Amino acid sequence: MKTINRDRAKVDEPPLDIAFIPLDDKPTYQLLQKAETTAVFQLESRGMKELIKKLKPDCLEDLIALVALFRPGPLQSGMVDDFINRKHGRAELAYPHSDYQYEGLKPVLAPTYGIILYQEQVMQIAQVMAGYTLGGADMLRRAMGKKKPEEMAKQRGGFIEGCATNNIDADLAGNIFDLVEKFAGYGFNKSHSAAYGLVSYQTAWLKTHYPAPFMAAVLSADMHNTDKVVTLIEEIRTMKLRLDAPDVNTSEFKFTVNDEGRIIYGLGAIKGVGEGPVEAITEARQDGPFKDLFDFCARVDLKRINKRTLDGLIRSGALDRLGPYFHDEPKAYQASIDQNRAVLLNAMEGAIKAAEQTARTHDSGHADLFGGLFVEEDADVYANHRKAKELTLKERLKGEKDTLGLYLTGHPIDEYEGEIRRFARQRIIDLKPARDTQTVAGMIIALRVMKNKKGDKMGFITLDDRSGRIEASLFADAFHSAQSLLQTDAMVVVEGEVSNDDFSGGLRLRVKRVMSMEDARTNLAESLRLKLQTKDLKGDQLRWLGELFKRHRGACPITMEYTSPDAKALLQFGETWRIDPADALIQALRDQFGRDNVFLQYR
Repeated sequence: MKTINRDRAKVDEPPLDIAFIPLDDKPTYQLLQKAETTAVFQLESRGMKELIKKLKPDCLEDLIALVALFRPGPLQSGMVDDFINRKHGRAELAYPHSDYQYEGLKPVLAPTYGIILYQEQVMQIAQVMAGYTLGGADMLRRAMGKKKPEEMAKQRGGFIEGCATNNIDADLAGNIFDLVEKFAGYGFNKSHSAAYGLVSYQTAWLKTHYPAPFMAAVLSADMHNTDKVVTLIEEIRTMKLRLDAPDVNTSEFKFTVNDEGRIIYGLGAIKGVGEGPVEAITEARQDGPFKDLFDFCARVDLKRINKRTLDGLIRSGALDRLGPYFHDEPKAYQASIDQNRAVLLNAMEGAIKAAEQTARTHDSGHADLFGGLFVEEDADVYANHRKAKELTLKERLKGEKDTLGLYLTGHPIDEYEGEIRRFARQRIIDLKPARDTQTVAGMIIALRVMKNKKGDKMGFITLDDRSGRIEASLFADAFHSAQSLLQTDAMVVVEGEVSNDDFSGGLRLRVKRVMSMEDARTNLAESLRLKLQTKDLKGDQLRWLGELFKRHRGACPITMEYTSPDAKALLQFGETWRIDPADALIQALRDQFGRDNVFLQYR
């Protein structure tokens, strides 16, 4: 087999034959031992990942055993811990028990460190020790599964008699039979487990050596399951792979990988965009890439793409490259993205009408007398739409969440970045175990609620601040007081103690207090500060400002830094003008005077 680029398979190379991949690949086992198994067959769940971290599989037999071990019976019986301890030398290897061993069972039980794990091992023990035929051994296996006392007594006698013919002591034979009977209740079919374990290894190998094509494939397989897509894209970011936003000029229906090894978002994963619209887009672009929104609407069959679909394409970012402010350079693109999408949304109606008019003229068979006469080739098709109000960060991210199920070009925490540093000095990535209360801010991306032994509710949230993630636990009292704030996608400020989590190997935050961002502002902000100039203080502006403050009365003082051509002053508003620094107030002021001229000062 030829060596193939890890990010993509080259066109001139033969398809990969997965049947011939090596089964002792060290990088694959390194990935498995770190439990980086999202999208790996059978090894994705939280509980399985925790088991993998403990077991640290380093061979195919371990993977086969994982599938058999991760079931309620083995987990609750203690045999899982015994298996792990024997593997890592923390417990004595025995075949099958330290008090009664039979060395002849070593070949049968060595792959499972002396633990009776598989149904096939039950049959092999009967063959090796008591001379059972395969048919007789299978009858024993079935009898042990049914647990009928009369039948078991009969089978026990037959087993001991068979062992006697091989000169095996009756007491040893009886003890081993009892042990086999006990573990037979947990036994799993190894042939089934082996098939699963092999596929688990193969998918882990693909993820290790072809990360981008592999993730594109699993995304495509689950593209209609938004929750799954969100999980997989988070994994892509963790893997440091590049993911490009959907693009009507380059995206296919499914997720693909381009020549640079970057994953291209599939158009079919945009909500409301089915196979029909995507076919219309790919057919139309065969004549060349779309130049702008008007060109797109003119060339695509609008009978297959309605206004709602077009709106979704814009809000998802699939038409960003057709806007007037698009830049390939990442920083410039990020800076202009809100203005770009605002113009596209504003121009959408006009583009649709222009395309429909052109279509009607074409269908009628009449030439448009003035068609194209006054339109210059380099004319600005967006000239009448450039003054569209720029989208806010919230509007842009909401559009992405509504159409893609996730935030693709930013994070809700970006809006609060400057403020958060004032009252939550630590980022999640910087947290360290300490008895002192620590404060972090972030977005709740996962929430689990369960009951303790007393029947009281307690919660576990996963907090994300873009630097990292941490699981935080809220015991009954903390959960009760914060319950109304605990919602997925909510921005919160959390105070608590950070400690090592021996179970996961990471950190855990025990929550004492949860605040919404607005509560944090109200409790911690020292003043609202405005930077205004002479032009901002005309009569209408002052009246608007006064009415806005009246609607948001509170306890936070207002300070105004006033600048004119001749002077500069710092004005403190009186106590009657104190406000509540709610999101609505802050956003209204920033819309009016600019983001950089409105900020909160903190103690």
